[in-house]
Amino acid sequence: MNRPHAKVTLTIASAALLTSGALAGCSQSDAAAAKKYPTWQNSEVNAVSRITTGAGVAATTSMKPDGTLETVVLDEETGRKLWSTPATMTGRLPGMGVQPPAIVDAGSSQTVVAAIDPVKQGQWNATLVTRDAHTGRQKWTRPVHSTFGPQQCGPYICLSEHTALSTARLVVLDPLTGKTIWRLPGIAEVEWSDPNRVVLLRLASHPVLEAHDMKTGKSLWQLPVEQALGEGVNMSGGWSFGSTGTTLVGYVAPYTDARTKKTSPFGLFSVRLTDGVLEWMRPSVVRVYPSGNPALSPVVRPVDQQGQYGGFARLNGESGRVVGQITAAQVPGTGWWLAFPPKMETLGFLKHSAPGTAFNMINGEPADVKGAKGWSFCVTDPQPLKLTGVSPGFYSIAALCEFDLATGKRMDSADIPPTWFTGSQSGWRIWRDEKGGLHAIKDGTTTSPGMYG
Repeated sequence: MNRPHAKVTLTIASAALLTSGALAGCSQSDAAAAKKYPTWQNSEVNAVSRITTGAGVAATTSMKPDGTLETVVLDEETGRKLWSTPATMTGRLPGMGVQPPAIVDAGSSQTVVAAIDPVKQGQWNATLVTRDAHTGRQKWTRPVHSTFGPQQCGPYICLSEHTALSTARLVVLDPLTGKTIWRLPGIAEVEWSDPNRVVLLRLASHPVLEAHDMKTGKSLWQLPVEQALGEGVNMSGGWSFGSTGTTLVGYVAPYTDARTKKTSPFGLFSVRLTDGVLEWMRPSVVRVYPSGNPALSPVVRPVDQQGQYGGFARLNGESGRVVGQITAAQVPGTGWWLAFPPKMETLGFLKHSAPGTAFNMINGEPADVKGAKGWSFCVTDPQPLKLTGVSPGFYSIAALCEFDLATGKRMDSADIPPTWFTGSQSGWRIWRDEKGGLHAIKDGTTTSPGMYG
């Protein structure tokens, strides 16, 4: 739920409960690098969703002081606000987080931003509105009853609509005219796309990954998620996907039924994008947070049938193989948050305002924490957003802060969060600070997904 086109659907709060700790990592660039590359920051926004980028603009959903939402579009080169407009959510599930706007390059130097606006009149709950990405000039609208929000899918806009009704469907829309290109019954979400194909997660009692031809909607392949993780998969715990280029790596979180007390199957798996063939499976592992995208060096923790956690393992996103691990016996009790120095080669256990411990993730040996720094969640007990007119339970996208592992104290530095957290698009890395302000650096990093896609 949570996609660019890979998503993180667990909130920081639920992730913390799942892992009994959180990961952090050191930046690959620092204050000196910030002086070397173009940077900007914008503290006028309070970004609560992921940031989407494209065609020289960045867009996010921001919360205003009165608890209402707005779509904000910034110039990617300068961080200057180009335009904003009221936004809302109707039908989106809290575990998915606040929906970001969708940016779609429609060709012929035309790019649009699609977002859900509050309804002005009539029987509908909201309106899908597309606008010129640079000027904010309205192009077309579509009435909305309930939706997970618009997504970019290749050259089109994908919209799940009527999600709260039995008539739920996914529609694929022309970004310039709003014309329906094709549609599918049921609820679905885009997990990956290119100009020719789109891979959807179809949410049902038996969820399915499904590839379709972008122009015609023709089904190209299908993979039941239960085939990868086991019978009884329940997506209510959250999910996240990421692409290595040739494969799609998916994570499904565990969900415990309050009535039966049974936990649904969960874990990681990889699917070949060309034909939907399963490449590898890692059932019964939970992804820990913060950490890289599931497709890039995912860090996981195995859980046995009695619900007992094992050690920690770092996987290769392309092969699913373990590239480093520590045992359950090495985990130092409770009250820690995980931390990664420079290249995630060391796994640190951060204790706030107290000395922590660390282990080499390659050989499992203890590591010296003296002088070691790492990134962790700035806030370990986040509060839900106080949104006006929206069901409670939504959290903002988490921010990372730098800590000294030897003392557990927060670093007062200008270091830049690691690439595995921010991701990179066309050389730009954009992230949210703990107050909702946006920061960016153009350091030429290879395009890759971050923690939130």
